[in-house]
Amino acid sequence: MNIKEIYNLYTKDFLVDTDTRAIRKNTIFFALKGANFNGNKFAEEALKKGARYAIIDEKKYNSSHRTILVEDVLKTLQQLANYHRSQLAIPIIGLTGSNGKTTTKELINCVLSKKYNTTATKGNLNNAIGVPLTLLSMTPKTEIGIVEMGANHQKEIAFLATICEPDYGYITNFGKAHLEGFGGVKGVIKGKSELYDFLIEHKKTAFVNPEDSIQVEKTKHCKTIYFLNDVSLVKASPLVTVKLSTQFINSNLIGKYNYTNIAAAITIGNYFKVNNKQIQEALEAYIPRNNRSQIIEKKNNKIILDAYNANPSSMQVALDHFSNLKESPKTVILGDMFELGVESKKEHQAIVNLADSKLFENTFYVGENFDKSTTKNHQFKSFEELQNYLQKKPLINQIILIKGSRGMKLERVLEFID
Repeated sequence: MNIKEIYNLYTKDFLVDTDTRAIRKNTIFFALKGANFNGNKFAEEALKKGARYAIIDEKKYNSSHRTILVEDVLKTLQQLANYHRSQLAIPIIGLTGSNGKTTTKELINCVLSKKYNTTATKGNLNNAIGVPLTLLSMTPKTEIGIVEMGANHQKEIAFLATICEPDYGYITNFGKAHLEGFGGVKGVIKGKSELYDFLIEHKKTAFVNPEDSIQVEKTKHCKTIYFLNDVSLVKASPLVTVKLSTQFINSNLIGKYNYTNIAAAITIGNYFKVNNKQIQEALEAYIPRNNRSQIIEKKNNKIILDAYNANPSSMQVALDHFSNLKESPKTVILGDMFELGVESKKEHQAIVNLADSKLFENTFYVGENFDKSTTKNHQFKSFEELQNYLQKKPLINQIILIKGSRGMKLERVLEFID
């Protein structure tokens, strides 16, 4: 069965699933494989649970007239998504960057959904599986699509761009993320800029932060839309307030670093004719979740939880912002940063040097990488060591910044800080 034939089956309900634990009725189940699982084994179960068809790539599981045997399930999913993209007569915004891309995607979606029926990437499903699933979640009712693209090595953004074929693109920034896979900061810039390469080649448009010299340089041969001139940062103490023309927008986001994320959403909303009042309503209603810059008021402490992800660039701006807050006394709990490769020791020590220089009331470093750094402050090789310490010496009346890579799961600290 070719892609067009599979597409005809898909258009009956516009449903695709890859997990039998959340199968929807009349969906098409794609039996993906991974290092520790084989979706082919669950094809029959998916059909029993309500799937209309199951796409498989192992002949021995082709036991029903509703199983469709293909050469490679993942490639078929990607091809189907790209074919669907070619049938969608809607603008699609592609988004990537080292830091802030998921928050920016959420903000853009909130703003545009004030006027349009939008479909955006759910969570951070932004890889070679997530991007196709995002496209395939777009139905004839979708008016604008917003696709987040993540990458940890060269050519990944280029590949994802060929699947989603964005009409517009935005890169949040270029930072020290996934240095191991990209081969250093220059590799990060080259890899992320593959989105610009696609836009230039296909005569599409980039949204650009004029204060980012790399963005400006990389888009000099591209059609561009710069951030609005009448958007400015008013304060970030800790919540960000911006001014749009004559009105103030009081966001629920912390840190000066979120200003550019907000400015991007405002600019894109303005371009798509969302009025200023609607933009203000959308941005003021957005509340960060999933451990992303959340402010949590406990009985004895105030916590800024930013434990979804971390790299040297985001660590630096978070520490700089936190140190400038008027509230005190301050405590920081920093977890290891992953995927830094040969730069790991140097980058962890640089963050230690920065955090130590801030002279916070308490500074705690957690993880094997931070444990190898030199500091006079507290180091814990494991999360359990930190837990034991804080249970014996609880924090009282502190404002606490918690930040680390996703694998550190530092949000567990909430369980024993009152």
